[in-house]
Amino acid sequence: MTPRDEEELAAMVRAAAGPLRVQGGGTKADMLRPVRAAAVLSTAAMSGITLYSPSELVLRARAGTRLAEIESVLAAHGQQIIAEPPRFFGPAQTIGGVVASNISGPRRIGGGAMRDHVLGVRAVNGSGEILNFGGRVLKNVTGLDLAKLLTGSFGTLAVMTEVTLKVLPAAEAVGTVVVPAADARAAVEVMAAGLGSPFSVSGAAYLPRDARAYLRIEDFAESVAYRCAKLAGGVAGAEILGGEESKALWAGIRDCAALPPGEAVWRVSVRPSAGPGVLRDVAFAGVSGFMDWGGGLLWLSGPATRAAHEAVCAAARGGAGVWWLMRGPEALRAAVEVIPPEAPALAALRRRMTAKFDPRGIFNPLKMWAA
Repeated sequence: MTPRDEEELAAMVRAAAGPLRVQGGGTKADMLRPVRAAAVLSTAAMSGITLYSPSELVLRARAGTRLAEIESVLAAHGQQIIAEPPRFFGPAQTIGGVVASNISGPRRIGGGAMRDHVLGVRAVNGSGEILNFGGRVLKNVTGLDLAKLLTGSFGTLAVMTEVTLKVLPAAEAVGTVVVPAADARAAVEVMAAGLGSPFSVSGAAYLPRDARAYLRIEDFAESVAYRCAKLAGGVAGAEILGGEESKALWAGIRDCAALPPGEAVWRVSVRPSAGPGVLRDVAFAGVSGFMDWGGGLLWLSGPATRAAHEAVCAAARGGAGVWWLMRGPEALRAAVEVIPPEAPALAALRRRMTAKFDPRGIFNPLKMWAA
């Protein structure tokens, strides 16, 4: 089912006789739980940028518009999506899917999450009604900010048809301070020092395969050169990477190019000081990966077994954090908790909210939780 506009989509929803798998480019079909549905409802045909005002730093696009198209248009005007969404899912991912999953890249530590830059959303609910939340400015809501509620809902509440984003100027220059790190704990100390410095570090990652920590600085060229030199000064073995080399490095970190091959992929978020412990604990199950966000985010890969998944879950819980099963075979995703279970009060609130938006329960049923 590939509607061309909101009205056609709303009519399809009203006529639906059973559950629908809601998607854009279908790039996240192997993420979280498998959806048992009678039909696929794709927004891929609802594409195109409907408003772009570079001077106002606002862009609006239909949900099926590919992320690559939006980034290309922004780059031509020296602007960017500040949350730096990963391209880990492939070139077909759409802006609707990016917003629905609320996944952010390395700049999350300073620039905020994808959710923080969503100004408005148009959507169709489970009753086939067209809804409009938010607007073109940040302070545009009185009461509940429902655009933010739909961000990260994975299509379980409504089908987004259009999103409005706050965009920001891209940095003139990028530099990276590279510091040798004997192990993950030493890397976290390096990253913490960089993030705590006055030099506005916009990315802090550790790649075990390189035994190095990376600290990114973005700004005007003269400022980047000065701040990189100051940050690297006095640190034994520190090096500085220039513009193009730096951009390529962080594109690889954003898109998980350093992730070892594996049948399953997890994303774990913990307090940064717990990151090294997670890497250590999952290694016993044949799982490995790298750290981003100063140690607070880990991308992991390994065998698609229940034992490996349980090791990842236990390590995340040990760090007072959470996990997401980002990719894996259907059998595994159907059998395990792909994200942590909710507290009973939160689960009850979520069910009431779902019942309001999707009273028939037809949108991506059981995508996130088994009940």
